[in-house]
Amino acid sequence: MTKDRDNKPFMTSRRGLLLGAGAAGSALAAGITASQAASSHGEQVTDAPVSDKMLEQQPFHGQYQSGIVTPRPAAGMVASFRVLASKPEEVERLFRSLTERIAFLMKGGTPPALDDKLPPADSGILGPVVLPDNLTITVSLGASFFEQREWLSPHKPARLSRMKAFKNDALDQSLCHGDLSLQISSNTPDTNIHALRDILKNLPDLMVLRWKQEGSVPVLPRSPDGTHQSARNFLGFRDGSANPDAGDAGLMQRIVWVQDGGDEPAWARNGSYQAVRIIRNFVERWDRTPLGEQERIIGRLKPSGAPFGGRTETEVPDYAKDPDGTVTPLDAHIRLANDRSKAADAHLILRRPFNYSNGVSKSGQLEQGLLFICYQADLEKGFIAVQNKLNGEPLEEYIKPIGGGFFFTLPGVTGADDFLGRPLLEAAGHTPTNTKS
Repeated sequence: MTKDRDNKPFMTSRRGLLLGAGAAGSALAAGITASQAASSHGEQVTDAPVSDKMLEQQPFHGQYQSGIVTPRPAAGMVASFRVLASKPEEVERLFRSLTERIAFLMKGGTPPALDDKLPPADSGILGPVVLPDNLTITVSLGASFFEQREWLSPHKPARLSRMKAFKNDALDQSLCHGDLSLQISSNTPDTNIHALRDILKNLPDLMVLRWKQEGSVPVLPRSPDGTHQSARNFLGFRDGSANPDAGDAGLMQRIVWVQDGGDEPAWARNGSYQAVRIIRNFVERWDRTPLGEQERIIGRLKPSGAPFGGRTETEVPDYAKDPDGTVTPLDAHIRLANDRSKAADAHLILRRPFNYSNGVSKSGQLEQGLLFICYQADLEKGFIAVQNKLNGEPLEEYIKPIGGGFFFTLPGVTGADDFLGRPLLEAAGHTPTNTKS
């Protein structure tokens, strides 16, 4: 006889083990039956999984780019590039080519058939017809894109800077910065890779890949009551519980989108600042940390995501009634990031992260972590201010930022005659050509 976790006795005997084996045998029998049923329907081991979600499509045209307030799908990627285009005409061709390829990939369709003596128009990894698969590709520019082109330098967004190391960072320069970033998101990793390869194939003389990081989000079953939950990160906690409501257009105007009337260049209206951070999680160390300590470090209950004293993840902690940190420690992650004061409203950001897993390190540890992505109208008041508040937090023992960068997300493409970056080129005095090249 032994005891369970509630200190209640339970029996272990040969008979119990046999009963368990019998139950397992029944399950196996059921599995065989299901397998036979699948075979009777003509399904084979190597058949592709089937999903109607491949037909989902996001709009390409609009005053804002897709992929920011768009609901996050299961697979994501950030790819950073060095841009080779330097003259206004070359940069225009870069922007027009990106516009053309992204519009096609997001809509889907049949690539053109070419002479078989030439390379095919498409990699073919998705088959002869490209399905939209909920794809979005969001284009952003780094500080170096402006600084390395004298004719564009005066038009750099006011708060765009090269990402500097914070106190807990161990940045690998091969995983940092870039002239241009693509955030690629869809239902499946294959669609993201297909999109990246398409762009690399069609723009080889205009930009070169520097680094990329893929990620994913766990897919959850639908809740019986129709409510939605935030996905969990690789620390096992819900990531996004206090994210601003992306469906509130007025709130997004204030938090995410650059507006008229400030010191930003006029062309930047309807754009946004993108912060990307590749944050390694020391998951083995975290998994050996007591649950109570994990929860105190984060400031939430792990099973539900609720703040201390609450029942659901959507409940808002009242720190004014807990000035000494008796309920929620003063150095808990969620309290440092947003102390729920009126002043903290100026530092809100819209997070859109993905988990990543990159194999095994040389020391035999899992290379896992968070591909952190966020958007804000003011980079300094947004991510930079929040990160400075988090410097020195207890969570730093378990995480280590190793890469990423700051970028400015271009305004959207408003119609068939428009293209990405057109307002920037016109602000710099370049008159775009009337036809696409």
